[in-house]
Amino acid sequence: MSRDLPTQEAVRSALDTVIDPELRRPITELGMLESVEIVGRRVRIRVLLTIAGCPLRGTITRDAEAALTAVDGVDGVDVDLGVMNQEQRDALKEQLKGAGGRRGIPFNDPESLTRVYAVASGKGGVGKSSVTVNLAVAMAAQGLRVGIVDADVYGFSVPALMGITQQPTRVDELILPPVAHGVKVISIGMFVEGNQPISWRGPMLHRALEQFLTDVYFGDLDALFLDLPPGTGDIAISVAQLLPASELLVVTTPQSAAADVAERAGAMAAQTGQGVAGVIENMSWLELPDGTRLELFGSGGGTAVAARLSATLDSPIPLLGSIPLDVALREGGDAGMPLVLQGGGSAAGAELESIASALARRPRGLAGLHLPVSIR
Repeated sequence: MSRDLPTQEAVRSALDTVIDPELRRPITELGMLESVEIVGRRVRIRVLLTIAGCPLRGTITRDAEAALTAVDGVDGVDVDLGVMNQEQRDALKEQLKGAGGRRGIPFNDPESLTRVYAVASGKGGVGKSSVTVNLAVAMAAQGLRVGIVDADVYGFSVPALMGITQQPTRVDELILPPVAHGVKVISIGMFVEGNQPISWRGPMLHRALEQFLTDVYFGDLDALFLDLPPGTGDIAISVAQLLPASELLVVTTPQSAAADVAERAGAMAAQTGQGVAGVIENMSWLELPDGTRLELFGSGGGTAVAARLSATLDSPIPLLGSIPLDVALREGGDAGMPLVLQGGGSAAGAELESIASALARRPRGLAGLHLPVSIR
């Protein structure tokens, strides 16, 4: 029984499913598909990459071949790769950034529905970065579009925790962030050689954060996490200035000393006008083989911080969850495989997923948004 020959319509429909791995949009929508040629049962396409050294060219080729091979009547596929010229890149940038390639922070757009969470702590060593990474990955696994800005410039650790080794792709001044576990990530650690330290004063820190928020193309996100450095210094102030609608997630451990400094980190919201989405207690207990709990760092710190911030800010601040100690959490971070992706019924993983679900359900709100409603 003879088969019908493939049609242009069927081939182009299949190519609509091929997603650029960095821009996370179809290649047909981005102007990357230059030509489609069908000769009998063989299809040849030419795809234009944004730059000659595109690190994910192999992924695009494989995805295009897989999509076309599945089309009825196709027996062979050829994928030729080219490179956009400057005019084509300019058109792409205008499409991504808006008419005229406007600069600015897209998350400050009144019509933006992105929830921006600044993950803060009063002191280091409370597991703030691990919490940030696992929450972001858990939300992405639920089908949300998520990004991370590693704003801890001096102590950047997010790339390692996410298993990212590649550098961002640059299309002129536009930066395309690497994607890992469904999350778009940018960090100063992607721009330094080896383990070199960063020795910058306040103005340079502010400029770096501003560039991450203006020049990095995240696209439409449901949630953006910023992993802040400990304390209430330059970066925390810059985040409040650059992202006034951002909300703080305060991470603490159960001990009273950590709770005291965590309270100060959250109370900063009273000065900056930011909201506090909630408190997360990390390292809450260690479950022993007999099922009993060993409270290595005491207890009650998270509850105390939430209560004190509620009083200080005159608004109810919830304790979003208490995460137990888990060796797998540390091992996952060392391996670049966040705990929430490992399965296995981990109590810490389940608590992180629960917190992520609670944050995902929080609506952005419609205050200040332009709604297409007319009164007749």
